[in-house]
Amino acid sequence: MLAAPINPSDINMVQGTYALLPQLPAVGGNEGVGVVVEIGRHVSSMRPGDWVVPVDAGLGTWCTEAVFSEDSLVRVPSDIPVAGAATVSVNPCTAYRLLSDFETLRPGDTIIQNASNSGVGQAVIQIATSLGITTINVVRDREDLSSLIQRLRDLGADHVITEEQLRKPEMKDLFKNCPRPRLALNCVGGKSTTEMLRHLDYGGTMVTYGGMSKQPVTVPVSALIFKNVKLCGFWVTQWKKERAQTDREEIVKMIRDLCDLIRRGKLVPPPSTQRPLEDFSRALQDSQTPFLSRKQILIM
Repeated sequence: MLAAPINPSDINMVQGTYALLPQLPAVGGNEGVGVVVEIGRHVSSMRPGDWVVPVDAGLGTWCTEAVFSEDSLVRVPSDIPVAGAATVSVNPCTAYRLLSDFETLRPGDTIIQNASNSGVGQAVIQIATSLGITTINVVRDREDLSSLIQRLRDLGADHVITEEQLRKPEMKDLFKNCPRPRLALNCVGGKSTTEMLRHLDYGGTMVTYGGMSKQPVTVPVSALIFKNVKLCGFWVTQWKKERAQTDREEIVKMIRDLCDLIRRGKLVPPPSTQRPLEDFSRALQDSQTPFLSRKQILIM
């Protein structure tokens, strides 16, 4: 292994609250990048020296060495930054699928999302920008709000607003300059979800892929009847599991597309702190610190 990040889902798995739990004893970590050292005689899709990332969750990437099956890995180019390769297979893949699978989006269309400074949120901004799609990005208010807004705009965000601004009547003025969103991406739940639904276009879709507030998704009856909105859920782990059995090439294409964006500088990983594996305790602590906004990456 070369490097492996600490994601919220990794913490949930350790806590025993995630939907997918490995048999114990187990090694933590669902994402990372490694270099192939040795292969079995029947392996044909990779060779020593290749960089690889996991397809499956629960493999245990917080380690220095591991033995994995060929089918559980996908090759990635070795000419992209290690941090980019180590963080490509969860959050960017989620963002890629959210923008691809639920609405047919064209240049000039608009999406709205909450948790916009999360790993998925930042990937959504950058992938959408590369496709010519306008993004409305909702964040929580904080002391360093102005620097966060600037950082998201540097990534390509068109509009950055707070949860409080999302609730104000002045929001309607924003849609004088861009169409109402056809797609809403929800990672929070609670009031944030309800407010985003109010601004969704007729027949639009809201996709929930997380629940950071631990509050339920509350949907006004009027949104379902009079606006004909659609509500969906998405879990990238399940998507990969299904495609691995039916269309593995779709997984390979997605990883290839994302690595190409990384290579061209159009998809950069979130700000990170890289720590040696032996400093894992501090990395785990920082990964759960509110508003820190820095991905913790373990370097092997």
